[in-house]
Amino acid sequence: MNSGTKTGTIIKVSGPLVVAEGMTGAKMYDVVRVSEKRLIGEIIEMRSDRASIQVYEETAGLGPGEPVYTTGEPLSVELGPGLIGSIYDGIQRPLDRIREASGDRIARGVEAPGLQRDRQWEFAPRARVGDPVSTGDILGTVQETPVVEHRVMVPPGISGKLEWIHAGTAKVTDVIARVATDEGVREISMMQKWPVRRGRPIGQKLTPGQPMVTGQRVLDTFFPVAKGGTACIPGPFGSGKTVVQHQLAKWADADIVVYVGCGERGNEMTDVLMEFPQLLDPKSGEPLMKRTVLIANTSDMPVAARESSVYTGITIAEYFRDMGYSVAMMADSTSRWAEALREMSGRLEEMPGEEGYPAYLGSRLAEFYERSGRVTCLGADGREGALTVVGAVSPPGGDLSEPVTQNTLRVVKVFWALDANLAYSRHFPAIDWLTSYSLYLDRIDQSLREAAGDEFVQMRGEAMKILQDEAGLAEIVRLVGMDALSTGDRITMETARSIREDFLHQNAFHEVDTYTSLAKQAAMLRVILAMDRAARDAVEHEAPLEDVLAVPVRAKIGRMKYVEEAKLSEIETMVDEVKRSVGAIAARGGEDVA
Repeated sequence: MNSGTKTGTIIKVSGPLVVAEGMTGAKMYDVVRVSEKRLIGEIIEMRSDRASIQVYEETAGLGPGEPVYTTGEPLSVELGPGLIGSIYDGIQRPLDRIREASGDRIARGVEAPGLQRDRQWEFAPRARVGDPVSTGDILGTVQETPVVEHRVMVPPGISGKLEWIHAGTAKVTDVIARVATDEGVREISMMQKWPVRRGRPIGQKLTPGQPMVTGQRVLDTFFPVAKGGTACIPGPFGSGKTVVQHQLAKWADADIVVYVGCGERGNEMTDVLMEFPQLLDPKSGEPLMKRTVLIANTSDMPVAARESSVYTGITIAEYFRDMGYSVAMMADSTSRWAEALREMSGRLEEMPGEEGYPAYLGSRLAEFYERSGRVTCLGADGREGALTVVGAVSPPGGDLSEPVTQNTLRVVKVFWALDANLAYSRHFPAIDWLTSYSLYLDRIDQSLREAAGDEFVQMRGEAMKILQDEAGLAEIVRLVGMDALSTGDRITMETARSIREDFLHQNAFHEVDTYTSLAKQAAMLRVILAMDRAARDAVEHEAPLEDVLAVPVRAKIGRMKYVEEAKLSEIETMVDEVKRSVGAIAARGGEDVA
């Protein structure tokens, strides 16, 4: 970012909003430096030569008469080797470099480039001299981490004939290729800059058709999200939004994870910073940080920076999508971002919408989520990439009718509703199976059948019907007790309890239970439903229900979530054990064979 030239003078300071006059020639969304302290800000409104500036740092001590310097550039991020494993603030300043420069607290006006300028990378050319190249074509690769091959692409707006290409070590700012274009020779480095508020160009948007497997049973079985899809997790304080997002970041079937802590408490980001370097990726065996980018913009950082952190995160995610990767972005939480919009709108004295949020809240949320998707990337090889966006929403008091939740639900396709009552009863993940939904089920059913077997989709429907029937029967049980139910209804209640406790309940901190493959999920469901069918068959043969429910195999069903993936046959053999033990009771007229 250039140093800027003096353009205007401050005439008003109102929290993170600074108004300056004499800003002739400045444009909307230009980055400016405010006062001699050089605080970073962004123009969000222009009226004649008067600019309203959103300042991304603490403005205490600023006053009228101080200078404003314009850079003439929009707020942009640096894209290139060195992103993976980095921890940034909301405006892509690396926190480790800032700490070296200013200590434990971020000093005002501190500057640090997003990518290290002094680090050498081994560049391996893929294109050849004389090749025609255009936007998105891969010039060469850098092995950024053991699990991520960084593909250096032709930047947008450049096409022509490759005149020269480098081989060997280089810094991100070094020229690694020259392309002869109609306007002359263009030099290309490994680093691109891209404005955060503008989506990166793509070839074509495709319909999502593959599930993003998360290893979380309630999500993968009942409410799956597709690669390139959108999902939201609304829930009240303490219901487990952050834990669910941490689980998705750890285990989701994505090549790259971008995790944005947008205005959440510092201790939640600390969990990520402490855990991810220690946790091993189940696919590669390498630490999770080797495929992760973190943006830590916690609640004690300036409010305005919450907005930029979301855009910074999705721009970095789009860049890796353009390489042909499947990328998952977690935003925790978009409510904090919306609060930043509300504060700035109020200080600009705009007409408020519902509950004080700006009238354009819905369109801003839609613009953000629409940058997700499965796409054909630009480039001659026709590669595909996917960007899946999962946003947490923190409605006050868990009120899902508030504006941020409602506007989010209009644009996302998956709704994972967290329930405070489930959380208080220690059922995690506390996702309410009666109000949550996924609109991707029809599109990804075929992929799920291929991955988990043809009967998986049918078993999912059976299990959901049992849970819905339980909800209707629960009211009767509360009024007149379990004894008033028919034998069939009592079996329904017992099976539903087994689905809830043995299948849906999942311990994020248990080394085995934290992640469950689709094959294991299908095997677990098969056992539970086999028990349900065997019990119904037994009572039809006049076997006492108490004896059927007392079979020893039920204890094994309760422990099957802790069976390791390598020992899946132990779960599969339980189906025969269920049929044998319950069938024996039915055959002997109810005698206890245990």
